[in-house]
Amino acid sequence: MAVERFPVEGGHIMMFARAVGDPHPAYHGAITGTPAIAPPTFVWAADHYDPDSAVRPKPDEPWPGSGATHSGAPPADGAGLGLHAEQRYEYHRPVREGDVLSAVDRPGRTWRKEGRRGGALTFTEKITEYRDQEGEPVVTATMVTVTTSTTVGAGG
Repeated sequence: MAVERFPVEGGHIMMFARAVGDPHPAYHGAITGTPAIAPPTFVWAADHYDPDSAVRPKPDEPWPGSGATHSGAPPADGAGLGLHAEQRYEYHRPVREGDVLSAVDRPGRTWRKEGRRGGALTFTEKITEYRDQEGEPVVTATMVTVTTSTTVGAGG
């Protein structure tokens, strides 16, 4: 992800909080007139400002995460499918209405484990750093994905 400008707006915070089912009044500044803070997972909304985001819907393409390829067919053997295994957030300060954030990804650790049913599991971290308009860190998000590779025995 490379997002140069992610404006944090009160209405956006309120709609995000409603979408995740969180009625906390701190997220409703658009109605109350008091500056809002954002829910803990709000920084995911930065994907709407990244035209290359894999999870941002694109016209005439399958919905992200549907398992379909661009042709509409699922992968033939399922090999190499990835799963979102974990998400961690380190807050340096709250995300506030009026912030203008930027976001940059960097790689984290990669490790491998043997699966219980054969094949290997590869775990990969992606670290996204969100900074405010002054260049100060606001949130560091770490996503862990796991991909599989299956080993087919001689018997089939």
